[in-house]
This record gives sequence, structure tokens and C-alpha cells, in this order.
Amino acid sequence: MNARARAVSLLLTLDEREGFANLALSDAVLAEAGKEASFLTALFYGAVERRLTLDYAACALSARGEGDIAPHTRALLHTGLYQIYFMRVPVHAAVSETVALAKGKGEAAFVNAVLRKAARTPLPLPPEGRTARYLSVKESFPLPTVRRFLDLLGEEETRALLSAFNAVSPLSLTVNLRRTTPEALGARFTEAGIPWERGQYSHVTLKIPAPLAPTALPGFDEGLFLVQDEASAIAALALTPVAGERILDVCAAPGGKSLAAAALAGGEVESLAFDLHESKLSLIAENARRLSLPVKVAALDATVGDAALDGTADRVICDVPCSGLGVLGKKADLRYRAISEGLAPLGYEILCRSAKYLKVGGVLVYSTCTLLPEENGENVNRFLAENQNFVAEDFSAGALNSHNGQLTLYPHRHGTDGFFVARLKRIR
Repeated sequence: MNARARAVSLLLTLDEREGFANLALSDAVLAEAGKEASFLTALFYGAVERRLTLDYAACALSARGEGDIAPHTRALLHTGLYQIYFMRVPVHAAVSETVALAKGKGEAAFVNAVLRKAARTPLPLPPEGRTARYLSVKESFPLPTVRRFLDLLGEEETRALLSAFNAVSPLSLTVNLRRTTPEALGARFTEAGIPWERGQYSHVTLKIPAPLAPTALPGFDEGLFLVQDEASAIAALALTPVAGERILDVCAAPGGKSLAAAALAGGEVESLAFDLHESKLSLIAENARRLSLPVKVAALDATVGDAALDGTADRVICDVPCSGLGVLGKKADLRYRAISEGLAPLGYEILCRSAKYLKVGGVLVYSTCTLLPEENGENVNRFLAENQNFVAEDFSAGALNSHNGQLTLYPHRHGTDGFFVARLKRIR
């Protein structure tokens, strides 16, 4: 099965089972693809990410309704149209190789006609005057999501944000200060001929512009770095961990902030990482071993907590469950799932319970990977109003400065994931 056939098969499976793209394109599938793995990855993720755009184009070019196109035919059109409009694939190859995967003469003739028409037609889009609909199709985001961003940010910034989500992001790494320095790791990359640059705000972040597998980079097996967006690194920096302290991470999986905080303190901390789902803890433990960082893991419901730990922590990481509207560029299929409502109360409940872990003088960092105010600043402001023994404390990361202890990061403004970070201190 060649890469195009695999992509069609994966798209059908994803639609039938309503699964996750990253699980469908497993390491085993990529291993079987061999030399075609990179092409398969680009084609499959691209077709998933641009689903709405491709559906609109298929219907416009064929004069058929979406419901009138069979699933297999739809998958063929998605892969073929993505190659024509979004990849540097010769048109004749995109058309002929896709048509060859058709089942029967009727499907082959239909797919051939649509793709040949696409080859001589600009990408079909709705009228630009219908802003929400136009942006939904052009950037491939559901209408409710586009309208929410328009309400929050206005048209100009929404256009920039959606475009940023669809841009290719560099690979961001957080340097393990227990094992090396940013300068030394950068020198390793230079020696290996790998281009890199420093993070814009985080002094422990290095970025690799080229699309490389982290495991193939020098220093991975030695535990010199962990893969982490610069926004998450900023959250760890806001915690300002110090050697000798106890750090609790209440919703830790996949563990990046626990590990980054321990690394910032040179590994000289007692770090406890909790998560509700026990199945997710093994990855944290595995990375802690690779990085040689003292992070212990245990299953725990963050809304219930552990009273035995109350008043014992110097630092608490409270990265709560959220709608994920800041990382739509990193998760190709997340954008098509309904916006999770009702998560703001859960985040607030976890914040209130987690604050009990702190000693007087201790610091809590509350963070999310969403841009919705009700999950971010509104929760923090409510907590401060109801808990007079806590205050907001400003922090900085490079040229970035928080306001009233709060900082929101945007992909189109800061070149990071969409993220919210707040720093709270217990004063009595």
C-alpha cells in the first residue's frame, strides 16, 4: 500500500471511528511506510487539518452536495485536492495516482473530472463579505469557533490567529539544566549541521525550524532536553522553582511542566506529579528517567486532592483541563470537536483545592492552553476576590511582562501556543 492509499485508508478509519489523528498515524504505520513516511504524514495530517476547505472545494467543483459524495470518494478527493492546492506535487501525479485508487470506472471518472477541474481552477471559497463563513472555509475552522474568536478579538486579529494556527511551527525544546546549558546544546546541533535558534522569551528554549523527529536529535538519549512549546516553558519559568523545594503538579500529564520546573532547579527538588488517569503516568515517569529528574508520579483526582499534603508545598503547578482553543494548530482534529463548555467551573474547583497545598509564602501557577476569558482571567480574579490570603504576583519572561500576575500568549502575536499563565502567592 503506497502513501496515498494509506492516507485514504486512515481518513476513512478516522471518520468511521471518530478517533484521533495522532493515534491513527501510529509509529507502526509510519514504520511500514518507510521512505514514504514524511509524505504520508504531510498528506494525512494536511487532509485532516483542511477538512472543511476540502469539503467546500469538492462540492463547488463537482456541483454535488456533501451528502451526495460517498465516504471513499470523499477521501480520494480530499487527498487529491490537498496535493493540488496545498502541496508541491506535480498535478499529473496528484491526479493520476489518486484516480488509480478509485473503486470502479464510475468513481474513477468522477474523481478524475473533479481533480482535473481543480488543476485549472483557483481554490473555491465563499464570498469574502460573509466574514465568518469565508474564514471558516478558507482556514478550515468550524463556524462556532470562528464566531467565538471574532467576538473575542475582532476580524483583523481573528484572521491573523487562524492563519497562525495553520502555519508550520518550529520544534521547540526546553533544555535540561541538570545535564547541559542552552549554549552547549546549541553547539551540539551546530556540529551536527542542524539549524537552531534561541527562544524569543524563554532562556531555556531552543527552536529547530526544520521538521525533524526529536528522537533523531543529538542529546535526546542523553536526556539533554524535552520537547515543549515555549509557552509551557514560560509557565514553568513563572513558577521560579528553587533547589530544595517541594513542587506539586496537580494535573501533570503529559508532564512537561513538572519536568521543566525540576530542570530549572537543577534537579535539586522534590517533585510530585499527579494525574487523574493512571494510564498517563508512565510517560511522565519514562521521561523523568531519561532526563534524570526526580519527578515521582501518582494517580490523584485534583478536585479531591490529598489532605496529607496541605500546607507542605513551596510551589504548585495547576494546569487545569480546558477547551484547548490555544493549541488548535498542534492537534489537527481537535478543531472539529465541539467547543468544550462547562470547563471553567472545573478549573476553578481544581484551583481552589490546589491552593490548599501551599505553605505561606508559596507560589501557585495557574495555566491553560485556551484563550477563553471564562477559563482564564475570570477564574483567577474570582479566586483572588474570595481568598484574601492570596495575591497576584507579576512575573516576566524575556521582554514579556505580566499584568496583575496574568499573561495571555497568542500564536499570531508571540509565535507560541495560545496560552494563559497566572502567578499567585499565599501571603498568610
